[in-house]
Amino acid sequence: MKKIFYVIIASVFFIQCGKPKEKTSENSTPPDNSAKNLNVSILIDLSDRIDPEKNPNPTMEYFQRDTEYIKSIEKGFLDHIKSKKVIQLNDQMQVFFNPEPLDPKMNELTKELKVSFDKNTTKENISLVEKKYSQLPLAIYQSAIKDKKYVGSDIWEFFKNKVNDYCIKDNHRNILYILTDGYMYHKDSRFSEGKKTSYLTPELIKSLNLNSSGFKSAIKDKNLGFVKANENLEDLEVIVLGINPVKGNPFEADVIKEYWENWFKEMKIKKYQIKSADLPSNLEPVILKAMMP
Repeated sequence: MKKIFYVIIASVFFIQCGKPKEKTSENSTPPDNSAKNLNVSILIDLSDRIDPEKNPNPTMEYFQRDTEYIKSIEKGFLDHIKSKKVIQLNDQMQVFFNPEPLDPKMNELTKELKVSFDKNTTKENISLVEKKYSQLPLAIYQSAIKDKKYVGSDIWEFFKNKVNDYCIKDNHRNILYILTDGYMYHKDSRFSEGKKTSYLTPELIKSLNLNSSGFKSAIKDKNLGFVKANENLEDLEVIVLGINPVKGNPFEADVIKEYWENWFKEMKIKKYQIKSADLPSNLEPVILKAMMP
């Protein structure tokens, strides 16, 4: 019996050793690395929403909240950079306004805030970005508030004519953060098609009687909303931060969010978030999570 047992074990051993190794197909599709490369854009609404005299907030002024949001975005971006090997770096981050301020100094500051990382990046480059993003955004807001030449928020035109060129890059995860109170208006892009508009103001919401719990049905039945500005933006993720409705209408924030959400869906944006103005410490987890794989 012992001899038979040893023969069986030996046979199994030789069969296993003799099995040919599985071959890996040379034509197999390489893994998609686009999610490892970040292309982060920040669009700032420099309308009078940031004016501490017109729109004061004793807890924390709105321009200060914005600058802290930007620091959180920078933190998430650099955390991503630090998690990669230097040879894998192919990432960038930039700040935009629309329209651009006439002050040349403001435009120079935005150039400084456009940063990119590649295999030649050094630790000094990373430290420099941290320094820039801790100082320059605040300088931009302070300059705008001091001059009081608020340029409005032509976000509609930005999506129509610029978002494809500025915010979408092949083989990257394209994330656009928009810092705005949710209202959209600029004198050069104010028009309507049917009952859809390129703008949204407190006065418009009031005139449309969107001040009750039936606002969703009213928007749908009357075909209200933003005019579609673009299409096929599947490669763009959008996070809107700072929705800040005027007081008096308990459904104002919901109406604003409904307008934005329907607009994104119409432009085929699949991933988006729309967040109300809140303390930076509360929104930082949202900001950071958006950049996680």
